[in-house]
This record gives sequence, C-alpha cells and structure tokens, in this order.
Amino acid sequence: MKETIKELITKHPILQDIINMDPVVWFNPDLKFKSDLPAFSLNFEDCLKAEELWKRFAPFFKIAFPETTSTNGFIESPLLSISQFQEHLNRSSFPTYGKMFLKCDHTLPIAGSIKARGGFYEVLEYAEKLALKHNLLRNKGVPYSIFSSDSFKAFFNQHTLGVASTGNLGLSIGILGTQLGFKVKVYVSRDAKQWKKDLLREKGAEVIEFKGDFSVAIQAGRNATLNIPNAYFIDDEDSKALFLGYTVGAIRIAKQLKLKNIIVGEAHPLFVYLPCGVGGSPGGITFGLKQIFGDHVHCFFVEPTHSPSVLIGLITGKMSNISVQEIGLDNNTEADGLAVGRASKFATEISKHLISGIYTIKDNDLFKYLSILQDTEQIFLEPSATAGLLGPQKIFKTSYLSNHTLHKDNSTHIVWATGGDLVPEKQREEFYKKGKRLK
Repeated sequence: MKETIKELITKHPILQDIINMDPVVWFNPDLKFKSDLPAFSLNFEDCLKAEELWKRFAPFFKIAFPETTSTNGFIESPLLSISQFQEHLNRSSFPTYGKMFLKCDHTLPIAGSIKARGGFYEVLEYAEKLALKHNLLRNKGVPYSIFSSDSFKAFFNQHTLGVASTGNLGLSIGILGTQLGFKVKVYVSRDAKQWKKDLLREKGAEVIEFKGDFSVAIQAGRNATLNIPNAYFIDDEDSKALFLGYTVGAIRIAKQLKLKNIIVGEAHPLFVYLPCGVGGSPGGITFGLKQIFGDHVHCFFVEPTHSPSVLIGLITGKMSNISVQEIGLDNNTEADGLAVGRASKFATEISKHLISGIYTIKDNDLFKYLSILQDTEQIFLEPSATAGLLGPQKIFKTSYLSNHTLHKDNSTHIVWATGGDLVPEKQREEFYKKGKRLK
C-alpha cells in the first residue's frame, strides 16, 4: 500500500471510525444518475439473456430437484410484508416510514440462500457450454431435461468445478454441481461453519479447508484448479457469470412488486438493503434494479464492522487493491457469508456508480435482530442475512431523504434476506438464544 494509514485517514476521516470498528453510514459521492452512467461491460440485454438460460433449465430442475415442481422448475422466493417487525422497530427506537418487506432468498429452493442465483447460474452456463461444445446438446431448443440423464452425468464426471467460499457459495456449487455429475472441490476459509462443510461432503463434494480467510482460500483454489485437467474455477472475486445470475433477481422482484401493486417512481422511492461480502450478489441485484427503476431505486450495501471490504475499496478508490487487514481490521465475524477481506474487482467497479451508500453493523446486532424477527414474524434467518433489517432506521436517521427530496411516507423498503433455510435446528436455537440475551 503506497499511502500510509495516517495519510488515508487524513484524506478520508471516516476511515478512523471504520478502523475503530464503530458502525458507520457512508453515502456514495460517485453515485450517478441513470442518464450519466458510464458504459459497462454488460447491459440489460445480458440480464434478459440470463433469464432465458434459467427458463431453458427449468425442465432439468423439475426432474433433478422435485421440490421445484410446484414452481415449474423455477428457483424463486417470495416477497413478504414484515409489518410486525417494523412496528417493533418503531416502538423500540427511531421511527421508520413507508412499508417494509423481506425478499426471502433464505428460502430459495435447494441451496437455501441467495447463492442459488449466482452460483447456480454459473454452473448452468458452464454445463451448457460444455454440452454444446462436445455435441451432447444439438441446440438450445431441445428439452433440457436431458441434463438429468445418466449419459450427461457420466460426461460431466470427467470435469471438475472449483470454488472458494466462506459457506453459501460453496454450498450452491457443491449441491448443483454434484447433481449434474461434476466433481466439485470447495476451498473453504476458516469462517465456514462446520455444518456447511458437513453438508457439502454429504452431497459428494470434496472440501479443502484453510486456516486463513477467504483471500487465502480463493488464491489457493485458483492455483490448484490450474493443475487439474478439465477443471473450471468459479471466481467470486472476478466473475461476470456470477454477477449476471444475481441480476435476474431484480427482474423477478420487479414482477412481484407489480403483482402487489407497489408503485416505484419519483413520488414512490424504493429502498433496498443488501448484505455484502465480496460484492457480487448485491452488485448484480443493484445493477438489475437500476436498469429497471433507474434513479427511483436506492440501494445500500451492508457489511460487518470487522469486514467492510467493499466500503474501504470505494472510500479509498483502491477498489479491490486494498484489504481490510491493510488498515488493521481482523476480518473475524460471525457473519460467515460476509467475512471477506477484499472486494470483487468486477462487481465493485460497476457498483461504484450505482449504490447510494453502505452502512456497517456489529455482530451482536445481527443476532439481536435475528431473534426479534423470529419473535415478530416467525421467520428465521442466519446471522449474516439479518444485516439489512436495520436499513430503514439507519437511513431515516440521516438527511439522505431530504437531500434527495424523497417522499418518506410513500417509500417502500426491501430487506434482502440472503440465507438461512438449511441451518440445522441446533444452530438455529443457539443463534436465537444468543440474540435474546443481547436484547
């Protein structure tokens, strides 16, 4: 790092609070109006093409994963009102306005997390390319139920997928990859929960553990994959395919908002709060939402105080060229899905002009609001997925709405719940009890 920490703090005073691990709210000075956005390496047509790939694979999912039969092979989650939780917030502390919803990606079929969007998408895209290249698939118009056949599984078994993960991305790749027939190697950091590693092994994936953090695991995974014949590495720090998979979530939620007669426009602003690790999933969703709703949607990332990798990348302008460790943070957090020391190069360079801001949150608050959501709405999330629940309060306490002349009473707030459905009952009870103790 060419600049010293002292020099960086002088240039960006908020860094002192971040280094002290005090929660902060940061508004993005590089946010652009839709009319002023630079050209990106992908566009909305790419998002629509990604949605078409999901449609092609729907017949495969119906056969391989019978739990998707009721949704006709589609991987999607509901959008639910959490008015009881919002009322609790309003009674207990700073009032919020508008209506509050939960995007329930913790219930996404098969993987039980948002990684079923990006992780699944990149596996499917790669499987399709391989099948076309080796003439197993004549064209994209044939029924993709053929991907569940023994001949396809035997073919994919000659190929290896590699991925590094703190937990949920590895689960998504491992579950779908092995079902298709791939050999799967998941390189996990010290943050990965034991139950996630156990489930991966149960599904047939090979789990390679590291005592270091995500940066150590991903570099080791990249290097190891280079030496394996017919291997492909899914790179969470620099993947266009992962990013595109997440953008489809925006297309889907736009339809859900329309079905609920929720207006998004100049007099009806939409706020979205997205837990953020390496930045791929919140970045992809933000990109899609901005394509659809333009300046009327306001997206905020949420990171743990111990691991604000995207925040420091954006504040300093160093993007993926700075890690939390370089400013003295330890990257130790109970929010395993967010325990990332260095931001995604691909995603962060796009998010730089799209997100309204970032706020950070202490680990104890993750557990506290986990238990409150359970008590008020009977909904369980894993700790990292609760990060967005404080979003409306965080923003209403600032001058953001008045600075942007936004109507607070007509606002809609969506908290993106990123994971939790596969958490074993014992861990659920432990998380809940910890949250109750912190109230």
